[in-house]
Amino acid sequence: MLQELALALRLQALDRKIVSLETEIATLPKHIAEIEKRLEAHTRRLETDRAALSANQRDRKKLEGDIQLHEQKVSKLKDQMAGAKTNEQYKAFQHEIAYIEAEIRKAEDKILDFMEQSEPLDKNVKLAETELKKEQQHVEAEKTRARERTAIDRKELGQEQSERKAIADQLEPKFYAEYERIRKKTRNTPIADATEGRCSACQIALRPQFFQDLRRGDKIMFCESCGRILTYNPIIDVAGDLAASQQTA
Repeated sequence: MLQELALALRLQALDRKIVSLETEIATLPKHIAEIEKRLEAHTRRLETDRAALSANQRDRKKLEGDIQLHEQKVSKLKDQMAGAKTNEQYKAFQHEIAYIEAEIRKAEDKILDFMEQSEPLDKNVKLAETELKKEQQHVEAEKTRARERTAIDRKELGQEQSERKAIADQLEPKFYAEYERIRKKTRNTPIADATEGRCSACQIALRPQFFQDLRRGDKIMFCESCGRILTYNPIIDVAGDLAASQQTA
């Protein structure tokens, strides 16, 4: 195989690896953003549960305050009722007291309802706090792994880019320019195998004479259909060659 072609094959492998590393480096921040969104969802859930529990407690306290005010009114009405001068006044006081006491009972019933509701709400808050803590630990671990992976990728990317430059410098400038043109056009697949008599990239069969010229391996050739650099790289039958040489001997 021509030295230029061998270098180009190595260059293609490096280009694919570089693209893979650059893609992974670009993807890792997105991955971190996604897991942070999951953390935000847990945080919002905890805030919602806390708000529900807080509202429950606030409503209970308001009702308790209302009961105290009602009880004070009842106490005053009873004192006033003791000084009633007529049956009508006395009955009016009784009616007012009965109404307020009914309101007290309603408030007490609502407080009982809120107390029943508060238990699962409290459990929800504690569960959400636990889940948030777990998610925070998971997110931090994921972010650490992502940073470590990025650091490794960046180091490897630098090495691959250095090797790429060294190989590119060895190529004849005109051929390297052609390689780059094809690489950009074909998205990092500038070289195709033609061992089976057709271009492995576009699957177009090669002309017989063209294929024979390619097999000679004395010049760099390009696919007449897609323009890619072609290689002829048959599998070496080591066992068969050895057997043939032994028979000859």
